[in-house]
Amino acid sequence: MAKHAAAPGVRARRPVREGPDTRSPVVRPASAPDLDRLIHERMRLGIVSALAVNESLTFGDLKKLLRTTDGNLSVHARKLEDAQYIACTKSFVGRLPRTEYRLTAAGRRGLERYLNHMEALIKATRER
Repeated sequence: MAKHAAAPGVRARRPVREGPDTRSPVVRPASAPDLDRLIHERMRLGIVSALAVNESLTFGDLKKLLRTTDGNLSVHARKLEDAQYIACTKSFVGRLPRTEYRLTAAGRRGLERYLNHMEALIKATRER
């Protein structure tokens, strides 16, 4: 293999390894690609988890509970709503708008699958 001089200030590339790879293989649980990315995001997991233990919560309740902004909560709630994991009901109390969320059956199943998946990953990690 020919050696090439690197330009000043530029690191030389490492030579390509020839022969068998003696490093340890990366071990991944078989189910790692199946992780529900929709629920895995921190804010969405918080929304789904909060709704799993409450029959319903208002926008204000979720905002306070999750310590987030209106925009952040709105964007993540919309993604969950589009996936039919949560349902949104809008109404008025007097002249004030009220947005209320509840977890749907599909959302509860999604959360259950996600929790089972995470438990399996934790178990596999501890057994290693």
